[in-house]
This record gives sequence, C-alpha cells and structure tokens, in this order.
Amino acid sequence: MSAEVTLLGVRHHGPGSARAVAAALEQLRPDVVLIEGPPEADQIIALAGEKDMVPPVALLAHAVDDPAKAAFWPFAVFSPEWVAVRHAVERDIPVHFIDLPAAHTFALAASPEEAASLVPADSPEEAVSPAPAGSPEEGVPGGTSSEGESVQDPIGALAEAAGHDDAERWWEDVIEHRMPGADALAPFTAVAEAMTALREHGATGRRDELREAYMRQQIRAARRAGHGRIAVVCGAWHVPALQTMPTVAHDRALLATLPKKLRTEITWVPWTHRRLSQHTGYGAGIDSPGWYHHLFSTDVTTDADPLARWMTRVAELLRSEDHPVSSAHVIEAVRLAGTLAVMRGRPLAGLTETLDAVRSVMCDGSDVALALVHDRLVIGDALGEVPDSAPAVPLQRDLARLQRSLRLKPDPEERELDLDLRKELDSARSLLLQRLRLLGIGWGRPSRSAVNSTGTFRESWRLRWEPEFAVRIVEAAQWGTTVEDAATGKAVEKAAKAEVLAQLTKLVERCLLAGLPAALPAVMRALADRAALDTDVAELAEALPALVRALRYGDVRGTDSSALDGVARGIAERICVGLPPACTGLDAEGAAAMRAHVDGVHAAIGLLEQDTAGTPDSLASRWVATLQSLARREPSAGPATGVPGLLRGRAVRLLLDDGRLDSDEAGRRMGLVLSAANAPADAAGWVEGFLSGGGALLLHDTRLLGLLDEWLTGVPWEVFTDVLPLLRRTFSGLEAGVRRTVGERVAAGPLGTPATPAAASATDIDPVRADAALPTLALLLGLPTPVLAAGGPRMPRIPRQTDRRSAT
Repeated sequence: MSAEVTLLGVRHHGPGSARAVAAALEQLRPDVVLIEGPPEADQIIALAGEKDMVPPVALLAHAVDDPAKAAFWPFAVFSPEWVAVRHAVERDIPVHFIDLPAAHTFALAASPEEAASLVPADSPEEAVSPAPAGSPEEGVPGGTSSEGESVQDPIGALAEAAGHDDAERWWEDVIEHRMPGADALAPFTAVAEAMTALREHGATGRRDELREAYMRQQIRAARRAGHGRIAVVCGAWHVPALQTMPTVAHDRALLATLPKKLRTEITWVPWTHRRLSQHTGYGAGIDSPGWYHHLFSTDVTTDADPLARWMTRVAELLRSEDHPVSSAHVIEAVRLAGTLAVMRGRPLAGLTETLDAVRSVMCDGSDVALALVHDRLVIGDALGEVPDSAPAVPLQRDLARLQRSLRLKPDPEERELDLDLRKELDSARSLLLQRLRLLGIGWGRPSRSAVNSTGTFRESWRLRWEPEFAVRIVEAAQWGTTVEDAATGKAVEKAAKAEVLAQLTKLVERCLLAGLPAALPAVMRALADRAALDTDVAELAEALPALVRALRYGDVRGTDSSALDGVARGIAERICVGLPPACTGLDAEGAAAMRAHVDGVHAAIGLLEQDTAGTPDSLASRWVATLQSLARREPSAGPATGVPGLLRGRAVRLLLDDGRLDSDEAGRRMGLVLSAANAPADAAGWVEGFLSGGGALLLHDTRLLGLLDEWLTGVPWEVFTDVLPLLRRTFSGLEAGVRRTVGERVAAGPLGTPATPAAASATDIDPVRADAALPTLALLLGLPTPVLAAGGPRMPRIPRQTDRRSAT
C-alpha cells in the first residue's frame, strides 16, 4: 500500500468487513473515498445520508432504450460499501464510485462476440438482460486460473490452505467475529497478501481486466485532483491489481476496446433481506442476512451479549407461533451454543452452533420449528425505504401516490387482502391490482376466483412486494406516465399482437376488471375481426366463457359492456352449429379437451341466457338441441367417424341436470350404451362423461346403479383390464362419501334391497380363495405357516363378478 492510497479489500455484505472498514476510515481520516460501484450513481450518492433512506436498498441502473437491460447493486446496513458511503456523506467528504460504468457493461452484454469472451465474474452486471438481477459480488470475487478454470471461491481456497473444510465457518472465525484492534489496517494488509498469493497462480478474465483498468484510472484521477489521503473500498480480489499500477498507456489501450456506451439511467430502490439470500435464486447474495444484520447492529464492545439477544428474539418468534418457550429455554440455549463453540474450537458461537442449540432446546429437535426461525430471523423480510427525492419515472411516482391514497403499503411478507367491490376504497384497490397485473407487475395474485366465489362483488388477493418490480415499472413506463394510461397502452398493444381468439376474450375480461374503458374500443375491434374469421370450434368454445365473465363483471362494476353481448351471442351461435361435427372422430386426448370446452360453454350460456332460457327461440334452447344432437350420435360407423362415448355421456348428463331429460330416458340411454352390442371401451367412456358431474345420482336412482353393475360384471375378461383404469379414474373423481355408499350398496346384495344377515353369511365365502391368502397373512404376522387342505392353496382363476366390482 502506498502512502497516498489505502486499499481496503472487503467481502461484500460482511458485517466483519463493514466493522473493519468503519474503524479503518476513522483511523485514516481520508479526504476522498472511492468505492467499487457504478460511476453513474455519483449524482445520487448524497441521498444515502437522508433520514428517509433506510437499508436494505439498491442502486438500479437500466438502459434507457431497453429497460429490460438492468442491474442492481444492493446495500445492507452491514455492507462495507454502505458503511463507507455513510462515513463520507456524514462528514462531507467527497465520495465516488469507480467501477466500470453500467453503460459500458450493458453494451458489452449486448455484443455477442464480447459476451462470449467474458468469463463469469463477480460484478453486478453479470446478470443483466433479460432478467434483472446482479449485484456487487458475494464477497471476495473470483477469476480464472492459468489452466483456464474459473476460480469462483477464493475464500474456499484460503480456508483449505488454513486446514479448514468449511470456508464459511473459517471466514466467520477470522473476520466476522473479529473486533478491530489497535491497528485497524492490519486485517486489510493480511487479506491483501492472501489475495496476492492467490492471483499469482491464476489469471483474470477480460471483464475483470476492464474493470480494474477503469478503477486504476479513477484512482489516478483522484491523485490529479489533489487528494492526499485516498481510501479505496473494493472487493478483496481486486486489491493486487490496484496495488501495482501498470502504465497509463496500458490501461487506456485496454479501455479503448470497450464498445460504445448505452444511454443509462440510475436510481435508488428499496431492497429486502430475502433478496440478499441465495435461497431465492439471488446468486450474489449471502446465506444469512438477518443473522449478519444482528451481528453488525449489536454493539459487542459493550456489555450487550449478541448471543443472548438473538436467543431472546428466537423465543419471542416461537412464542408468537404458539410454541411453549420459557426464559429457562433461552438460558439453556445460550449455554449450549457457547459449549458447542468451545468443543468445536471456535472463538465465538457462530450461526451453526446457534441453530443447533435452538433446535435442541427450543424446538425439541423439530426441523419444522427451526425452519420458521431460519426463514423469519436468519434470512428475514426487512424492506428498505427510499426518499421521495430519489429519481423515478413518472409511472413510479403515480404508483407511489396510489399506494399512499389507497393505504396499500408495499410489504415483502405475503398477506391476504379481502375486498368488497361495493365499497369505493376496495373497488379502487381492485382496479389498481388488476392494472398492475396487466402490466406484468404481480404485486397481487387472486387467491380465490370471483367466478367461483359466492358473489361477484368479492375478491381475495395475496399481496407480496418484490424488489424486481422496480425494473418492471421502468419497462412499463413506455406505455404511459400513470398506471391507468400504461395499462391502457399495454392492453391495446397486446390486442394488436394477439394470435388466438381466446387471448382477446381474456384480454377483454381483464380490461373490464381493470376498469380500462379507453382500451375497449381497440380490443373489441380486434376481437370482432378475429371472431368473424375464426372457424375452429375449439377456439370459439375456449373464448366464450371469458366473454361471459366479462359481461357479468361489467354489470357489477358499472362498466358499459353492451358491445360484448352481441359478440358473445354470435360466438355461441356458431358453437351450436359447429359443435356436433367438431366432436366426430376425436381420440381420447381430443375428447377430454372437448369435454372441458363443452362444460365451459354450457356454464357460459347458462349465465348469458338467465332471463330468456324458457323461450323457444332462445340461445339456451338452441344449445339444448345441440346437446341432444350430440347425445344421439352413436359411433355406428366406427370410432373414426362417430362421437366418443365420453362426449355423448357428458351431453346426456348435462341434459339430465338441466331437467331437459328425465331419469327414465337417461336410464334407457345408459342401458343401450351398456349393452353387449357396444364396445366396452366406448361404454366406459360414456360412463365417465355421465358421472363426471357427480355420482350422487347413482344413490338416488338404484336402477342406474343396477345397469352399471350388470354391465360391469358382464364385461369379457380379455377387455376388462383395458377398461378398468378408465373406470377407476371415473370413480376416483367422485366424492368419498358417494364412493363408500355405492360400495356398501353393491356389497349388500341385489341392488335396491337392504342388506340381510343371509347376504353376509359365511356360506358366501369361497374357502379355496380364502385359504390362498393365509400363507401371506401368516408371513406378515410372524405366525407359523398354516397347514392347508389337501392340494394346498390354489391361485384364483379369473376374478368373479364381485371381484370386478371391488377392483373398480
């Protein structure tokens, strides 16, 4: 280290490193602080000193012309960079970020030949476009070895050299649990020596070379500006490259190979401890942000015991979840953690010892309770705050205004929100959440569909705010400056790009749910054009339910949806005409898909024709005629030209449920289908379609059950095994009570008569078949093998009728 420049090599998001940086800066008293990070943030770095800025927060940079190209630089209260920023801002010391600009990074990522030449590194820009991720590296960054292999874990290499098999535990012992000594710079000197030794046996990739060249240029610029005491806070891996400076010409030549910068904007956004965790897919995070926050926030220089405070928090959490935890548990857990640390040769109890003690003492060995502690305390859901003065796109400001006025505070913890759409506040909340969903910002997810609820005026949502929504808000800003305008623009664009009719009908429904009348004309034009040209009955059937739901919601929300009525009725008319031919010659998979469409259309027409269902020329009457036509189309010419039994049986059931067919006629049709003249597989499909609406009618009409039983017992054995899986699937879909009662009635004897003692007498038992099971039972119970009748047990022949009933 030179007399002018002091390099403080750190592990990012490390409380020990953060504490060491604070002590080193107090000792050095620099007149400028340089920090690894995007230089574009220099213009907003002063916001870190405002009282409304509460970590965890992150810098968000994105390309202006392509907001999907974005990267985050998260900072927690225990991040060394954050400590350095606050030190400089609070003391009015100049502070600058000196890493490679995000504008260059986005340009590199956009260049295929450049991206192919870059090795994985530690930088925040590694995970740019298309998914926003990225951050400062998770500690000491990596490089590549001389053999070309990536050196991704320098800490692991140092721990192995020290004789430790657990890199994290070794790092905790030597750094995180260490308090600054008399010389606050000593730890950084040791880390620099270790990194120098590691880099002597390896080579860095092109990305690191570019970054380090830019950092050296910024250090030279600080010297030229007249600063005498320069403190540089950077990843420890970069320290050797910044200690020995090559010539200025070397670095200029290297940086001259950078592609042209992309126009970039940057701001502060809230972040969460959970997003700092690797367990949510955040690759540059840390395992235990909540634990690290506790270590850094507890002043261990006083009499305060961080371990006792932690155990107290654990006890408070477990008590809130109805776990019986007393003060004695806390005392014993602290003692056990300390004892484990001594036995394992550690200077202090680390997270491993703490969790072992919590599991044993407070959780009674339960991993379920321990998982709660890990999720709530070891990781945590702390959400940062950013002052209103931070730069933001107009859409973000409008969303923040709506969140305040509707009293919907962003929360990283998932919570339920029940809305009554008859209330003005709840209706406005629903509109906001629906509009955000249309923009791809899934802050709220419907937890119970309004279609399946008891009334259309109720909605239930699950709310959970994710930091990545900041990028999606920037992306959505291209469609408008307010949430309503942006959602309208997005809907119009989606309508223009829709390729399937069902996409347009669902879009209409979402526009009505979101209260976007300005988008409806364009969407309706696209819908009418597509509906007029679409001849696929399956697509029409898939599209109709969403349209009818849209009409229903339009009535509830007071939205003018009259234009939808004509389109919906036109689509329904075409379905009535084209459905029977479309059901001809379908295979099993196609028949199952068409059955779902038939059910959806049946429910939709029922809602559409609530007032005119009884008139002869109504749409409902034409739909009944379609179902009757479908039910009569027997596969007389073979399966390739006939309607599958699944659809015929479903049509009969829908007619029966609506009172368009009496039980006698349904029984007659079932008898015809289940006769010996029909193929068993087609008959089984008919039964599946007939019973898919619920099997309670078999309990109310024993004649139907008798027909089914008679057919089942008469199915030839050679095809019974093929029919059995289909029948099992059919009956498994019935309610448990229905299945049990059907079984009891079949076992009681002749269907339609109550069970008698004679029906269950021992004379009905087949001794030969019963004896066949005795050896197996004796083996399971550990009893001597029974002596059977002469000839020994015989394996049963083809199952008899009662066995077929049981198998089904």
